[in-house]
Amino acid sequence: MYNIKTYNKISKTGLNRFDEKKYICGDDVENADGAIVRSAVLHEVEFPENLKAIARAGAGTNNIPIDRCSENGIVVFNTPGANANAVKELVIAGLLLSSRRIVPAIEWAKTLKGQGDEVAKLVEKGKSAFAGPEIRGKSLGIIGLGAIGGMVANVANHLGMKVYGFDPYLSVNSAWNLTQHAIHATDINEIYENCDYITIHVPLTDETRGYLTADAIARMKDGVRILNFSRGGLVNDKDILAALDSGKVSSYVTDFPSDSLIGANGVIAIPHLGASTPESEENCATMAADELIDYIENGNITNSVNLPNVVMPRSGGARICVIHRNIPNMLNSITAVTTEYQLNIENMLNKSKKDYAYTMLDIRTEDPNAVADAIKAIDGVIRVRVI
Repeated sequence: MYNIKTYNKISKTGLNRFDEKKYICGDDVENADGAIVRSAVLHEVEFPENLKAIARAGAGTNNIPIDRCSENGIVVFNTPGANANAVKELVIAGLLLSSRRIVPAIEWAKTLKGQGDEVAKLVEKGKSAFAGPEIRGKSLGIIGLGAIGGMVANVANHLGMKVYGFDPYLSVNSAWNLTQHAIHATDINEIYENCDYITIHVPLTDETRGYLTADAIARMKDGVRILNFSRGGLVNDKDILAALDSGKVSSYVTDFPSDSLIGANGVIAIPHLGASTPESEENCATMAADELIDYIENGNITNSVNLPNVVMPRSGGARICVIHRNIPNMLNSITAVTTEYQLNIENMLNKSKKDYAYTMLDIRTEDPNAVADAIKAIDGVIRVRVI
């Protein structure tokens, strides 16, 4: 039996993917083989030695100690694209909210309570204060054209917007799914100089933290409307507030409220609702469960943030999975062990990702554990499993 620990309430649709004959799942599980987490912060959590993998039911993994996991041979998965549609829908809502002044208009309408028959007249008299432009015919700049950014581009195109996209790391698959009408910006300044609306869809890393600052905002069109449904740290709060005060930025819509943003003029702060749909939670939980199951039972890695994606069909016999450092001669050292034991390798695959690498080999032997122990003794090997 395998133990799967849940750190948050996980959709039953996802947990039902685990065969009850093979897995025990729950938040009170001990000595876990795998874990599923949503928003729980795991940086101070002590992981059992037996823990093989953590699956984040969502895209961001800032709540998981990636470096510590890598050093201990724990694979970290995420679920890219599983919540993309939910976030896309909220981004489109954000576009409309930023233009039509819907939120302050609703708040103003509430103040008319108790005015009786005068309400209709007051509405007609006061509505002009909340007028705003249509989005049709306007330019939308999308920074990051992954699963969410690509969907936003396609919908915005259908809504009649002129779409600019900037993504120096655009994948082939993402490009195939992107509307042919999107303008390929080869320089971020094309976005800043041409777009009435800008939405950012990049992960939060050391390189992207504070991506939109006063310098970037100064290069944008006057009256630009900015949307951030990715991560709060991508936009400098102090700089965006100053730009709102000066009128450089007309509106800032964010799914990541902070104390300084809440209640500020021009800010629409949404309480992180991007992926808060039952469909999204089911999709993320299902993908996370499938990733854990395939890794635990077959050693295959799909959608890992710290190790390479490696999927290899089973060839029979025993499968040995090796997580090791990405250093010279590792593959030779591993295959030398099979030569020492006079074994044929029926199938083998090796891939690397930055400082780490992963090797799978299928062999036929009566004592695969002895082979695994010999591989484990190689300098640079972090973890070895026999399946």
